[in-house]
Order: sequence, then structure tokens, then C-alpha cells
Amino acid sequence: MPKPTRNTRISWTTSVLAALAALLAVLAAPPGAAQAAPPGRHAGESRPVYSYDRAVRESVWVEAPTRAGGTDRVAVDVVRPREAAEKGVRVPVIMDASPYYSCCGRGNESQKKTYDAQGKPVQFPLFYDNYFVPRGYAVVLVDLAGTNRSDGCVDVGGRSDVQSAKAVVDWLNGRARAYGSRTGNTPVTADWTTGAVGMIGKSYDGTVANGVAATGVDGLKTIVPIGAISSWYDYYFAKGAALFGSGPDGLASRVESAEARARCQDVQRKLVEGAPRNGDRTPLWSERDYVRDAGNVRASVLAVHGMQDLNVRTKHLGQWWDALAANGVERKIWLSQTGHVDPFDFRRDAWVRTLHRWFDHYLMGYDNGVEREPMADVERAPDQWTTDRVWPPAGTRATTLRPAAGSAEGPGVLGLEPARPGSTAEFTDDPALGENDWAAAIDRSTPAKAGFVTRPLARDLRLSGSSTVRLRVTPSTASAHLSAVLVDLGPATIRDYADDAEGITTLTDRTCWGAGTPGDTGCFLRTEARTARVDHTVFSRGWADLGHWGSGKRTRAVTPGTPYTITLDLAATDHVVPAGHRLALIVAGTDRGLIEPASTTPRLTLDLAATSANLPLVGGYAAFARATKGGARPPVKPAHPYGLGTPRQTRLP
Repeated sequence: MPKPTRNTRISWTTSVLAALAALLAVLAAPPGAAQAAPPGRHAGESRPVYSYDRAVRESVWVEAPTRAGGTDRVAVDVVRPREAAEKGVRVPVIMDASPYYSCCGRGNESQKKTYDAQGKPVQFPLFYDNYFVPRGYAVVLVDLAGTNRSDGCVDVGGRSDVQSAKAVVDWLNGRARAYGSRTGNTPVTADWTTGAVGMIGKSYDGTVANGVAATGVDGLKTIVPIGAISSWYDYYFAKGAALFGSGPDGLASRVESAEARARCQDVQRKLVEGAPRNGDRTPLWSERDYVRDAGNVRASVLAVHGMQDLNVRTKHLGQWWDALAANGVERKIWLSQTGHVDPFDFRRDAWVRTLHRWFDHYLMGYDNGVEREPMADVERAPDQWTTDRVWPPAGTRATTLRPAAGSAEGPGVLGLEPARPGSTAEFTDDPALGENDWAAAIDRSTPAKAGFVTRPLARDLRLSGSSTVRLRVTPSTASAHLSAVLVDLGPATIRDYADDAEGITTLTDRTCWGAGTPGDTGCFLRTEARTARVDHTVFSRGWADLGHWGSGKRTRAVTPGTPYTITLDLAATDHVVPAGHRLALIVAGTDRGLIEPASTTPRLTLDLAATSANLPLVGGYAAFARATKGGARPPVKPAHPYGLGTPRQTRLP
């Protein structure tokens, strides 16, 4: 549910200090030295005044602490402006720490790091180096421990991952040691940087940025997590229901180097033992929960997420965002209609401009006003965006809606009044069906679901934030998985998030972003929205294993014929149900393609009087009452309702 929003503007003291720091940097520079940016109190932006083809390209190995008390050497590839170094001008750092630089690649074209015959870096994946190095930034790409050219072992979001990236921030600020080779003893210092670091990355990379920010490390000024995890338990489980067929050991095997695979068998074993497939919360998951440490975050946050991301679901964004808000962290958010897609591939021009201004402000001290602009950009329809001053918007209230029985042949009713005591609905888990099957059959009584709908809305109704659904269910067997989904019933054109590309089409021509070399051109294939015409849109989902009906931390026995109460957390979203459409809540069993089925296929009886949905409605109770008063004429429904194909969970990256 929405949390109170703190003031996220920079205080006047912060602005003054930034300006003073910038002025001191100017005074400390050698006579005649050209600065990468003017003092932060001046308006403007960083300009491409440095050559890219002459940039310094180097590799260093930073010492990172291990769990056993020793150190590993973490490989770090750096590209930075040569002219700045020659004139003694220090530059800030944009950093992407990733496990994917050799196994899987980054970006829409799966780019990997490449090196010349002497081992010096040639290609840096993505556009950050091409665009930002000429503007006075260094770009630093870190191989997480156990991957590519780094020592150590992959521990999938644990201490090794986070510390191997944090150590690089420490080195950039003079607090850690680095060497010119993996085994040599020649020290290397980062005397070329201001120490101001911004971490960025999609998926696993953005997850590491979240984890490092949660340590409160000094020098990390901002993070840009894109489709990032905030709690690794919630990546693999939804209140005990398994979301994938394997655990973190499978991901570690995929990304670790051949050398690490041979030496890290003990770490692999601990990943298996610490992450039981019954969905219990263990100390392994506690270590990988960054939300609980959100109070340590000192960096600003520019968060980006696809609202139809079925890989890293928006539950991660919602709980992280709420925790950041509760701790007064400066923040901004982009929410797209895509799945697990980088904003460079769904809103390229605006994204590069926004990122440029964001880094200029937080890393170079420009007073460009980016922190005073609307907090949220939300994609309402393909390539159609709106903004909000704060997010969730002012006036958003958690509002309790209740299901009630309808006609025998049709769906139940979703409204403000509770059901009569003793009224029930029944459904039988059918693992062959999923959310789009249920939604397509919403107006028919079918055995695999219990559906509840409003009348056609007289006004638009906006939901913004995270929802919960409280169920009182009686199972016929000793195990059960549950799903709850929110559906917009009405025709729309949306991004085709169920397609393999999750809402984009990759074209054949390229656009260039910054400078380039033969080995790193800075030119990337263009994309455009891939759309679908649908009759319904599932816009928020939540799942649970009924065995986690208690605290949710441990599996508990389920006795057939006994009623249990359990709350499902639905993923954060921002969706407008237009006037004339209907809002539906569907409760069912296994959501095909999105959760693993239970060991049995039970029949479940839903106690309607004890079941409710807590939804973040803009305008709250009054908005719902106005939208459902009188109602509107329903849209003409096609003879055969149509939706997207079966959603599928992909795996990181």
C-alpha cells in the first residue's frame, strides 16, 4: 500500500555545499586546467569536450574482503578522458557491476567485453562510455566476484556480490587497494577521480546497485536500478510458492567462470542448502534482503521498471520504493508498459537526456533542476507518457473492496459492501490454465476460478501502488497454491509484453550515441513498440502457497477441510481503468507459466465475507463510489474475447 511521501528535494545546505565543493575543485586545479563541469551553482550541462578515441583504457584488480577474512581480486575495466588526466582534472564515475560481461552480454544486442592482444579493454557494452566519457566522466565496468576475470565465488546477491562492487567504490575513494594485474604487486591508485560514483544497471546489475546502496558506502552518490531485485527471496518465491524450477545455485552456475566453477563447490552447496524449495525464509534470504537496510541508503535513486515485468516483478520495485520513501531518500521513477526491458530500448531519446541530466546533477553538481521535476513518468499506452509530481499521487488511499456472490451463471460482484455471512465461491486448481484463460472467461461460471467484477465504470479509476488480497479459504487437500489478479475488462492497445521481446521490436537500422571507435562504435539497433489489441489486461498479480498461511516465513501443515486466512501481496502498478471498462478481481489456483503447481490439485472454498482486496485508489473510497455509481454502457464485447498469449517467466539477465 502507498506510504507517506517525504520531501525529496535537495535542501539549500546541500546545494550550497555542492557549489562550494565545485568551486574548491576549480581553485585546486593547476593553472589553465579545463574543468569537466562548471561549479554546480551554474546552469548548463556537461559537454563532449574530450576525445573518445584517445581515452585511457585500463584494467585494475581491486581487493575485496571475503567471508573468511581474506581478500579476492576483482577485475575492473576503466575508460576515462585522457585530456582530463593530463591536465589534472578529476572526473566522476559511472559504474556498472555485473556477472554477465563474459557469459551472457548486456543490452538488447547481448554485448560482451572485448580485449586486445595485450588484454586491454576494447569494447565496453552499452552506450555509457561512448556518450559520457567525452563529457568528462569515467565509466567503470566491474566483473563481480567469480565471473569473467575476477577471483572469488558467485553467491547470487549475497555478501560476495555486494562487497566485490562496494570495494570498487572504496578504491575510487582511496579506501581500498588495487593492482595492475591479477597476481602482481604493483599498486594502482584512482587519483584521477573525484570519488563521486553513480551505479547503474539492469536486472542483476541494478540489483547489485541496490545492495551496495543499502550498505551506505561513502562516495556512492546515486543509483539507477533498472528492473532490479530488492529481495532475492521474492525473486524465487511468492509467499512460499516457487516461481522457478530451480534456486540461486542454477543462476550461479550460469554466470560463474570456469575457474570459479571448479573452486566454488562449497559455495554452490551452501546456496542449495540455504534455499530449500519449500519456500521457507532462511538466513540465506535475510542476507539478500536489501529492503530491510533501506535506512542506510544515502544515494539518490532513479528507478525504472516495466509494469509487466514477469521476470523481476514489480513487487521488488514497490517494496523498495516504499522503504526509500519512508527513509526520505531522493528518488525518481519511470514505469513502462514493457516487460524486462531497458529504457534505452523503449524510450531512447528521452532516456539519454534524463540520464545525462541526472548524472550531471548528482555526480558533477549541476543545478539543472532535475530533482525538482515531476517524480514519476508513467506509460499509459504504447509511447504515451504522463507525469506525476509525486508517486503514488497525492490523494492515493488504500481502499477496501469486497467480493460478493453474483448470479449462478456469471461472475460475482466487486464493490464496497461485504458479502453476506456464509456466502462462498468454489474453484478447483487447474495447472493447465492461467490468468488470461481466467480473464477471457470472466463472464461465465467456470470451475477453475472465482471472478468478481464491478459494473461498467462511469468515470476513470486509477490504481497506483501496491495491493493486497486477504483470502479465507478451505482446501480439499493438504497443499494448495493460490493466485489473485486484477484485470481491466475492456478493449485496449497495449505493449505485447507476452512476446519474446516483451514489448519491443528490434529494427535493422542503427542510431549512434556519443563517439566511437572501430572496436566500440556506440551505434545500436533501433527499436519500436510491439503492440497487441486486447479485450482485457491483467495489470497486477500475486501468489502464495497456502502452507505459508501463518507468518509466511515457514511452511505449516494444511489440513483438508480446515479454513485458513492468508494475504497475497500484489505487485505494484499504475493503471487507469477507463470509464466504460470494468475492474475485476480473480482468485484461482496455479497461474500457468508464472508459478510452479502444488503437489496436489485441490478444490478450494472461498469464504466471501472474510475475503477482501486492499487497493491503492487515487481518490480512495470516494473515487470508487463515484466511478461505480450508475455505471456506463459496457463496451461491445467480441464473440471470442482475446488477450495475449500465456505469460512466461524468463530468467535473469
